[in-house]
Amino acid sequence: MEVYYTIEKKAVAEFKDRGSKFLAYAYPVKNTDEVKECLQEVKKEHPKATHHCYAYRLGTDGLQFRAVDDGEPSGSAGKPILGQIDSKQLTDVLVVVVRYFGGTLLGVPGLINAYKMSCALVLQLIPAVQKNVEAKYKLSFDYTILNEVMMVVKQNNCTVLRQDLQLFCSMEIGIPKASLDLCLLRLKDIYNLEVAPA
Repeated sequence: MEVYYTIEKKAVAEFKDRGSKFLAYAYPVKNTDEVKECLQEVKKEHPKATHHCYAYRLGTDGLQFRAVDDGEPSGSAGKPILGQIDSKQLTDVLVVVVRYFGGTLLGVPGLINAYKMSCALVLQLIPAVQKNVEAKYKLSFDYTILNEVMMVVKQNNCTVLRQDLQLFCSMEIGIPKASLDLCLLRLKDIYNLEVAPA
């Protein structure tokens, strides 16, 4: 897999069913710490809500995920939310759906539909962005060859993740998997540049 899809901005959508109000929040997230921060933000904004159900998927391999029903019947909230994230093939995404109970029980099929629809609505508001799956590498080099290093980094669409540019420089970059072999060859051609997996 050389590319993945994610979102780059937050969005909110509302869905109503028989008096119950569902507010769906979508966030771009990189790790579980960011997931926790976003959840706290939503809970602070809606302290009186009956449920704060959510699902997320993280990482370019998509192996890190969670679906939480938060008191709703098992599988009626978190799973339908995750199902919508997956149907759009997104990763690094968190969707929280806040429910205000409206007095009428929706039943499990009604809940599944409401959480699914809320998530589908919010994800329709944000364009999915295609990104390169990257391999992380650490570069160590003398300042005199910075221009040569930067030229290879730019030409191969690498992402500079961290850099410390002194007389002696260190840099962590993400190299798109699609051009990994070629990029490493070109980097290793630069005299006095140390390249190692990060």
